[in-house]
Amino acid sequence: MATELYDLTVPAFLRGFSTCAKLLTAGEVWAKENGISEADLLGTRLIADMHPLPAQVQRMSDTAKLFLVRVAGAENVAMPDDEASFADLHARIDRTVAFIKSVPRADVDGREEAPVSLPLPTGSLDFTGRSYATGFVLPNFYFHLTTAYALLRMRGVPIGKRDYLGG
Repeated sequence: MATELYDLTVPAFLRGFSTCAKLLTAGEVWAKENGISEADLLGTRLIADMHPLPAQVQRMSDTAKLFLVRVAGAENVAMPDDEASFADLHARIDRTVAFIKSVPRADVDGREEAPVSLPLPTGSLDFTGRSYATGFVLPNFYFHLTTAYALLRMRGVPIGKRDYLGG
């Protein structure tokens, strides 16, 4: 029997946001202990053409929210990308988690074969609910979580694989 779409996605989102919140807290503590400003740490990029730390959290948030909007028909909650502090990022995570928890399981399960269209500037990508989850949403969500981890780690924040996997 195939895994239900809710079980495939929602627990992964919730665990990912829990992990991200812990990583951000570690970064905030490390910055204070080492005299690094929030703005400096939050502005960290892997390379100049990649987005900084706040954008990683924002994309995780948007990915999870829009999955539930597109697949479950949930009403989107506007969250402007204006986070400029660790407190702002924690608040964004909290708002996103509250949104995720507000969507009934019954609205997600059974939508595995439902058509999903992802609009792009050059057209659209078409999926089923399941292929959208497994081929786009979860890889994209974990890409941004991993990038947030890497940004903090490259600056010297004392986090490791156990922190990433430990939830």
